[in-house]
Amino acid sequence: MNAQKPSVLFVCVHNAGRSQMAAGWLRELAGDRIEVRSAGSMPADHINPVAVDAMREVGIDITMEQPKILTTAAVQESDVVITMGCGDACPYFPGKRYEDWKLEDPAGQGIDAVRPIRDEIRGYVETLIRELLK
Repeated sequence: MNAQKPSVLFVCVHNAGRSQMAAGWLRELAGDRIEVRSAGSMPADHINPVAVDAMREVGIDITMEQPKILTTAAVQESDVVITMGCGDACPYFPGKRYEDWKLEDPAGQGIDAVRPIRDEIRGYVETLIRELLK
């Protein structure tokens, strides 16, 4: 990791649900102590509105975010690359930390199904923060 602040890239196929919620949690809980990125191999046109609603319930606004395409540069510039259980393949660079968080896909689900995914992501993010900022 670089001497400044660690950087994390969350990757999901559409960059519309899980990766956006994870990025929202990390920004909220770590503040400016960790650089946050998210991207997808086939980004959607917009963020999943149910994910937006689920995050709004806990006081986190992700409405201004846009799905972004996964680039080799984004991976190179990140210390930690986290996929969201969606089978996305990321470019591999030695020295990077790679993780896969096995998470259910919120796409097409209602708010009652998305809340537990949101809360599970928070738990993963809290662990990640403890590990990166120790």
